[in-house]
Amino acid sequence: MSNSITSPIEDLPSRHYDLIDEQATVALAEKLSQRCHQGMVIYLEGDLGAGKTTFSRGFIRGLGHKGKVKSPTYTLVEPYELAQWRVFHFDLYRLSDPEELEFMGIRDYFDADCICLIEWPDKGAGLLALADLHISIEYTQAGRALSMQAKSAKGSDLLKLLD
Repeated sequence: MSNSITSPIEDLPSRHYDLIDEQATVALAEKLSQRCHQGMVIYLEGDLGAGKTTFSRGFIRGLGHKGKVKSPTYTLVEPYELAQWRVFHFDLYRLSDPEELEFMGIRDYFDADCICLIEWPDKGAGLLALADLHISIEYTQAGRALSMQAKSAKGSDLLKLLD
């Protein structure tokens, strides 16, 4: 006899977008950020140059940041203090040991008023908060393909607002 219990994760929504250029990536990120009404952890995956930092830049600007959005490749994290949010943009590409995250107080970044955008989350496996939204960006012949997968109820709520 088969036991067919479905996991709630299987029921969480996903979205797919074909993006023709950098402006399309930025516009989608801005649209998503403007619908973000609660603290969120977003994982960003893709090859080098696929558009993770471009997406992050659009997302942070969409939340109201007016200055430059720097890539945190060498600093691991760039903080942004906005009116409603504390935003932390992580780039873990150069992380040599996940334990380094413990030394920088990684758990302090995941408060309710924080939005964390984490590039290369696999480098921090076991020490990061679980993702609410997982974004994957891939090269295509026509530009980029971006997939979003909700990983929590918060992520699901956010994706539903994109409809």
